[in-house]
Amino acid sequence: MTAKQALLFCSLSSISVIGIWGVVDAESLVSIASSIVDQYFRSRGWFLMLTVSGMLLFCFALAFSRYGEIRLGTDDDRPEFSTPSWIAMLFAAGMGVGLLFWAVAEPLIHFEFARNFVIEPAAAERALVTTIFHWGIHAWAIYGTTALVIAYFAFRRGTPMLVGAPITYLFPRERWARGLGWMSDFMAIVAIAIGVGGSIAMGVFQVADGIDVLVGGTGPGAMLVGAVFVAMVAFYLPALMIDLGSGMSKLSNLAMLIAIALVVFVVIFGPTQFLLNSVLGSFGQYLTDVVPRGLQTFTFFGDEVAQSFADWTLTYMVWWIAWGPFVGVFVARISRGRTIREFVFGVLIGPTLFSVIWFGVFGGIGLYETIQGAGELAAMAATNAERATFALLERMPFSTVTTLATIVAAFLFIVTSVVSAAFVLGTFSTGGDPDPKPRIRLVWGVLLGVLGYAMILSGSMDAIKKLIALGALPFVFITVLLMVCFVRALGEETSE
Repeated sequence: MTAKQALLFCSLSSISVIGIWGVVDAESLVSIASSIVDQYFRSRGWFLMLTVSGMLLFCFALAFSRYGEIRLGTDDDRPEFSTPSWIAMLFAAGMGVGLLFWAVAEPLIHFEFARNFVIEPAAAERALVTTIFHWGIHAWAIYGTTALVIAYFAFRRGTPMLVGAPITYLFPRERWARGLGWMSDFMAIVAIAIGVGGSIAMGVFQVADGIDVLVGGTGPGAMLVGAVFVAMVAFYLPALMIDLGSGMSKLSNLAMLIAIALVVFVVIFGPTQFLLNSVLGSFGQYLTDVVPRGLQTFTFFGDEVAQSFADWTLTYMVWWIAWGPFVGVFVARISRGRTIREFVFGVLIGPTLFSVIWFGVFGGIGLYETIQGAGELAAMAATNAERATFALLERMPFSTVTTLATIVAAFLFIVTSVVSAAFVLGTFSTGGDPDPKPRIRLVWGVLLGVLGYAMILSGSMDAIKKLIALGALPFVFITVLLMVCFVRALGEETSE
């Protein structure tokens, strides 16, 4: 059996076992995942935050150094996409359905927690800044670092678009490098599959709750959740058998346009002045806190705060790492011809600014309603996060239209993510095939569906977070190794 065949066999087998285990006995899988992840966060939380903050500093150091002028490709290559179109595709790939799911719920959850320690205005400010920190520049530094390394080695050194390719390229005669490169690809596959499986579950919960709101229900039952899951799988599986390329891009762009329209709608029909102040104020505070917050581990704040830090901040950072190889390949593919400086500023700054606006608006209006006496929103965010966005939209004009738009956007985000992920997984598991065969993509589509269903059976977002974190933990160390390989390669290039 060749290394490529072994990678395909091991990755398919491992994901199949995890998926079947989750379907047959979701409770035991979640229990084991929680135990491992909690222990890691207690003992290595500092390392995770140091790694993520290191990625951020690494990206900016490259952008402002002499290496910033190096192109991701030959010196004559130029970008394929305009900068606005490029940034729009970046954001659609990197965040997707999570934006809709947590738009209102997460700031309210942080607000209720912070009110136990500080006065209400400070709690509201902390809630927004904490949410933006989770979805802001640190997340995009994770994506950007992975994508930058993959793009550089693929377009400038001619390697396959694989996570392990930089290792085997720099040490071609070393047996340990081949083994480590193979293991890196394998761990990337596991991280991607479990991360996308969690997003499938999140998308199903969001769409099912939206449909339940439209029909006047009090909560989606198992039958509705199952029907949404089947519809989603039935929609994306045929797409895996053909080359949709631009079609998937158009669907993703449509989802982003709907999301932008929802932001504009809320600003216009909501408390406009309050929301604009919310965006500006939270952005200013975020700029003040972003670097020190990246090195904060809340050592002296007691068990309650430490647990919240692990459940939210550490879990988010691992979640982005899980998506790093998947988003990294996509971002690398659309970034050929850009300089390292253009890449860093575009990937880190553009999407982060959108996150500030998104959560400043949706989180801001959720906080506004809660402070004005709508306590049921905060209670719903704590117990049924996927419904909070719909509950807020119901309090505004044209709620049926906006609810339907949110359902469509969530559905499109998750379908395009799964189709893209199946393609990337096919590429990785076949040793870098840029156009994996339809049957390989179909197999991965089925396995992603099984993983998504297993996470649906887990019954809660907390359980889903633990499962995603479990899949991504080993990959944390690979990201450090990728940065080391990149620095060495840049040193070799400038010394030639």
